Amino acid sequence: MADSGVKQPLLPAAGDRDSANAEQRKPRPGGARKSQRWRTALSSDAAPKEQHRGARPRFWLVGLLLLAYLIAGTTAFYLAMDHMSGDRSSSRALDALYFCVVTMTTVGYGDIVPSSDGAKLLACAFAFAGVGLVGAVLSKAADYIVEKQEALVFRAIHLRRAGDPKALRDMEANKVRYKLYNSAALLAVVLASGMAFLVAVEGMRPIDAFYCVCATVTTLGYGDRSFATAGGRAFAAAWITVSTVVVALFFLYAAELGAEQRQKALARWVLTRRTTSNDLEVADMDGDHQVSAAEFVLYKLKELGKISEEEIAEIMEEFEQLDADHSGALTIHDLAILESG
Repeated sequence: MADSGVKQPLLPAAGDRDSANAEQRKPRPGGARKSQRWRTALSSDAAPKEQHRGARPRFWLVGLLLLAYLIAGTTAFYLAMDHMSGDRSSSRALDALYFCVVTMTTVGYGDIVPSSDGAKLLACAFAFAGVGLVGAVLSKAADYIVEKQEALVFRAIHLRRAGDPKALRDMEANKVRYKLYNSAALLAVVLASGMAFLVAVEGMRPIDAFYCVCATVTTLGYGDRSFATAGGRAFAAAWITVSTVVVALFFLYAAELGAEQRQKALARWVLTRRTTSNDLEVADMDGDHQVSAAEFVLYKLKELGKISEEEIAEIMEEFEQLDADHSGALTIHDLAILESG
């Protein structure tokens, strides 16, 4: 396109609205195409954000931290086992590993407890370190695994519509729901495996086994029912670590789904309620007695709680910094001025 020497704004200036008011009310042949172009640009820009949000955690680091904690804790409690009281199994090393895991996950059955001042301080140090490890590291890794399972379930359900944009939108809209379903399935597997082991190896009645696994996965740890044999404590070292993280994720996703449902209900009310003259007055940001599409979108986003006045002010401040010639519109010429300056 030839350069006429006149700057062409990327968006129409606010002062041009009065002269073009009648034209704006007419349907524009290119309007749908422009709208589609905006949607495409937004979708393309959003892709890196999705990739960043779903970035794979460093599992080698997760495993290294967990291994370091278990080795350090097991070694420390093995050496301090003479200063511990309670029900011991036939293996001092398994008892130390078992107590380390019970401390890390805050289950705290009470079947083995520190009896000296030094052992109590040691348990306090590993308790704080264990809470940080489970909360900040293991839960993130488990969250990523649940997300991968969610994607596999979705592909299995919508295999024939894999390339359908509507199917992809459905997946995004129901992402939390799929996470909840997958974490519920994992929780059922964890509870069933724990019950089966307690009945078969520890000799508990089914009711007692169910009571024990529920007290364990919720980290209540009453202590009247626990893993007593050497084999049981070896199983518990792995099972307790997995089960406590899974149940935490289940309740997290349940709460997140509830919050999402409330947000969707608010969005339906905002988007379907009747617009009044008072709404138009509030949405008229520049005071020209008419509301542009941009002003209307900003007003609705504020109602939905998606953006605040402070965020709008920061964006407008950035706009004013980019508007080098103070014309009220951004052009390639403005960027050239800023780059040359």
